[in-house]
Amino acid sequence: MRSSTFLIVIFLACGVTAFAQEKKDRKSKRSNKQTEVNHPTSIDPSYPTMNYEPKGKSERRSNTKFEITYDAEKRFYEQMERVAKARKKAEKELMKPQYTDPMYFGHKRPPKKRPPGKMKYCKECGIRH
Repeated sequence: MRSSTFLIVIFLACGVTAFAQEKKDRKSKRSNKQTEVNHPTSIDPSYPTMNYEPKGKSERRSNTKFEITYDAEKRFYEQMERVAKARKKAEKELMKPQYTDPMYFGHKRPPKKRPPGKMKYCKECGIRH
């Protein structure tokens, strides 16, 4: 008796799982496939091929007049003036004694001259002064 009830329960469980795995209504699956265009699926994993064609020539506008603007040329000359001004400023800066006098050697002010026994190592230029 016990074995027969056990077998009946097993057969019912197999029937339920088989029913659960059975495919549902095919119409609903087709409608989902039609709404999801260009999406790969496990059934059709590749994207559809698309044909690329060159764009046609645009029509020329013979009736409209194009105004010639010199904005690019104006911007170029303004930029050249700014560069010239920056060069003059840099040249003027290099005329200061800390850049022209070798005594300064990387210092803002000339370092002190000490006697040979009291010279100290300079962190800025790596020379003893």
